[in-house]
Amino acid sequence: MAVKGIIFDMDNTLLQSRIDFAAMKQHIHKYLLSTGLLPIGFPWQEHTSSTMIEYAREAGLNEAGYAEVMGIAAEHELRGMEGAGLEPGAEELLAALHGRYALAVVTNNSQCAALKALRLTGIADYFDLIAGREQMTALKPSSSGFNYVLEQFPHSPAEEWISVGDSWIDGQGSMGAGIAFVSYKAGLEAMLSKGVEPKAGIHALGELMNVLEIIKMT
Repeated sequence: MAVKGIIFDMDNTLLQSRIDFAAMKQHIHKYLLSTGLLPIGFPWQEHTSSTMIEYAREAGLNEAGYAEVMGIAAEHELRGMEGAGLEPGAEELLAALHGRYALAVVTNNSQCAALKALRLTGIADYFDLIAGREQMTALKPSSSGFNYVLEQFPHSPAEEWISVGDSWIDGQGSMGAGIAFVSYKAGLEAMLSKGVEPKAGIHALGELMNVLEIIKMT
């Protein structure tokens, strides 16, 4: 199989995120609880912020409410982007891939926060496309963001892409779009428990080059 494009998650895949995801989730849960769209006793600890928001949308969260909860998320994201650093080997990997593959980012962060972080860390210019939640109809684990990338590259079908991420929501979104998924610093059991079967698993970003060589020979 010839891989022509690679989609990266951002937080804790390319960047060492400083976003306090626990505080963001608590803030979002408190707001959604106030709307009455989450029942008392809702198991919010078992959810991510994105799956909790999608639950509320399905329960009837209106546009104003969605904008409010996205504002809460953006507040935490922008704060967390201050001083964010790169994952080890990120820039070296991107420099090696640039020009050889189409490179994209798909993140549940706002595009504004993503662009700010990627520019501050000096890696924004390696990417052909940076897709935030504004480019999605639903957050990961939905495949919406991955499908958006495919739409921008109509001559490269899903079979010619792989994605890399640290979370099961990245894997579900990728696989839902028909894109092979490579897990990063993630336990296989945790992935399988969510129905995610990675094409490969890596523990250092530089290992992706070996994965690409193996895929090329299959």
